[in-house]
Amino acid sequence: MVKLLDRLLLFLFSLAIMFLSAIAVLAAFQLIPMRSTDYFLQDVFDSGFTLSKAWVIGAGIVIFLISIRFFYISVRRSRTQAPSIDQRSEYGDIRISVETVENLSLKAAGRSRGVRDLRARVKVSEAGLEIGIRTVVDGETSIPELTEEIQSAIKNHVEEITGIPVSGVSVYVANIVQNTPTFKSRVE
Repeated sequence: MVKLLDRLLLFLFSLAIMFLSAIAVLAAFQLIPMRSTDYFLQDVFDSGFTLSKAWVIGAGIVIFLISIRFFYISVRRSRTQAPSIDQRSEYGDIRISVETVENLSLKAAGRSRGVRDLRARVKVSEAGLEIGIRTVVDGETSIPELTEEIQSAIKNHVEEITGIPVSGVSVYVANIVQNTPTFKSRVE
C-alpha cells in the first residue's frame, strides 16, 4: 500500500514539476503575454486573500510535503535485505532466500520430460509457499498429466529440501515448442 501511495505521489509531483517548468520555459521565450503574468503575480502578491493566492499556497505546501517524502525515501537506510523465508530451529534461526526456493522449483520441474523454458515465482503466505511456474511444453505429452507431474515434483522436492510447507503449485503453459521442419535439398 505504501509503494502504491509513493507511486501516486511521484506521479503528482512529476505533473506539478512538468507544469511549472513548462510555464517557466514559455515565460522565458515570452510566449505567455507579459500582461497575463503581471496580472497573475499582482493577484498573488496582493495584500488581500485571493483565490490565486490560495491556489499558490496550497500547491506550494503539497509540493513541499511531497519533496520531503521523497527526500526521506532517498536518504533512509534500507532495512530490507533479499527476500527470505525465516524459520526457527532448536539451534537458531534459518533463513532461506526466495531465490533458493525458485531454483529448487526449476530443478524439480526440469526433471520432467517435455518441458522447456521454465520460469518460477514464489510467494510466501501464512499457509505456506505458493509457487508459480511458467513453461513451454513440447506438445507431444499430455498437458494435464505433465502439469500434475510438475506440481507433484515441485511440491515434494521443495518440502523435502527446505522443510517449508508448499500450499500450492500453479503451472501456466505459455506455448508449445515450434519445431521448424527441416527440408533436405537435392543437388542435381
